[in-house]
Amino acid sequence: MLTSLQAVRRHLGYTATQVIDLVTRRADALNLPIANKASLKTKLSRWENGKEQPSQIYQRLFREIYGRTNTELGFPDEPDEDPEAAELRARLAVARTVDSETVDVFRHQVELARQVDRRFGALTQLDQLRDQIDQVHQLLSYRAGPQRPALARVLVEASTLAGWQALDRAALGQAWTHYERAKAAAREADSPALLAHATAEQAFVLIDLDETTAAVDQLAHARSIVNGTATPLLRSWLAAAQGETLAAAGHADDARRAFDTASDLLPADPVDPALPFLFLGDSHLDRWRGNALARVGSPEAIDQLTAALARLPTDFVRARTGLLVDLACAHAAAGDRDAALTHTRQARRLATQIKSDRQQRRLNQLVLPGGSATAA
Repeated sequence: MLTSLQAVRRHLGYTATQVIDLVTRRADALNLPIANKASLKTKLSRWENGKEQPSQIYQRLFREIYGRTNTELGFPDEPDEDPEAAELRARLAVARTVDSETVDVFRHQVELARQVDRRFGALTQLDQLRDQIDQVHQLLSYRAGPQRPALARVLVEASTLAGWQALDRAALGQAWTHYERAKAAAREADSPALLAHATAEQAFVLIDLDETTAAVDQLAHARSIVNGTATPLLRSWLAAAQGETLAAAGHADDARRAFDTASDLLPADPVDPALPFLFLGDSHLDRWRGNALARVGSPEAIDQLTAALARLPTDFVRARTGLLVDLACAHAAAGDRDAALTHTRQARRLATQIKSDRQQRRLNQLVLPGGSATAA
């Protein structure tokens, strides 16, 4: 029968040699005196076979490298230790196991969630993303040292993505809370760029609440956070976001000027590895401008959106859904009932496919020429 110590090692997939290396490195980092590797090989065998109990020093090292409690490792509890203190000690021990590789794993998970989201929408991702946010947030609460800012950055990206997904599900209260967490994590990461982005995205919640004046003010605040120090790509994105809020508030001329600024600022290569969540290349900025033009009832919106649709990458299914809704609205505003119905049907099919409550609601509110609501 396996001892708890041996069972944990095997569950984690470590060889005995790897464990000895981990114990040695952790002891060096903590300046703890331990046996040499040859002696540790013998000791590990005796510990795992239950022939000998590790000393307090080795118990501490095992807790830290495995991220497990005394109980989980089969060690006796600390004498007379308060249960609350023991729980805190265990959480701190787990958090200390976070290294750069761990952060990279979390970051990769967020990127995968982002790719799945743009193809399939929020339905399959939001609950899973919430679990990851809770995990990263808990680790951040107990982790000090050099990995803390990097862990906070991951929390920002996960929370803003969850905010956007909640917005797509028309869960506005949840979206707002996710963005509040993202802003707090951005401050922890000491990143004005991430703070500006989270603040700006939160303004879209205000738009959906018809709090358009507040949305305009929030975007102006978001741009002031970076105060001209942002990269051209982020400055372009913030200008476009302000254009959307201005259009939602009915300021058509100001919205056009904001999108002109966004176009002028957009770099030739609109990709920034530090900001992997910003998409303005291909037709993304054009479709965004088309959305704003449709909001203010401009006839230009139809040509703008049609051209953007032809160039939109196929994997951006959620973006395509929103673009088709914009086209339906633009054609309805232009009095073209047949074209509006065509795009409504296409948009509704995709909105149903990705379970986008936000786009379904927009379609339900659309009134076709002749005064009838869309039921297509």
